[in-house]
Amino acid sequence: MKTKSHVVMLPILLGLTLGGCFTQTFNHGHTISPDMLQQVQVGSSKENVELVLGSPSTTSDISGLVYYYISQVSQTTAFMGNKIVEQRVVAVYFDEEGFVKDIANYGMQDGKVFDFISRTTRTGGADYGFITQILRGATTPSLGL
Repeated sequence: MKTKSHVVMLPILLGLTLGGCFTQTFNHGHTISPDMLQQVQVGSSKENVELVLGSPSTTSDISGLVYYYISQVSQTTAFMGNKIVEQRVVAVYFDEEGFVKDIANYGMQDGKVFDFISRTTRTGGADYGFITQILRGATTPSLGL
């Protein structure tokens, strides 16, 4: 009798053990591909930006109009919960006439805000605090986007 119960329990225990090894990846927010970014060039209109990238996650008009597209990649491992592994902010800056004057793709690299388009570390600007706050929030729970 004992042998039969062990034979039945072994597959169940193996299934539970292996179930904890699987990781699922989830994308939240606006996932902007490199191809999409290439379609939005300096000089593009607001309408073109919205057509290609969609409606922004949020906007600002403190120092001119800016569209922000925020995305997160999180991973869930069975029994371990959610962990944000990457967070990006694509910022599209417009001039007074409503045409793109600059584009940036911000993320964190070596603990600093980094623009993956110009390959430079961001050190200031009107929206630096906002971008830093979003990207440093990568250690907190998901934005729920």
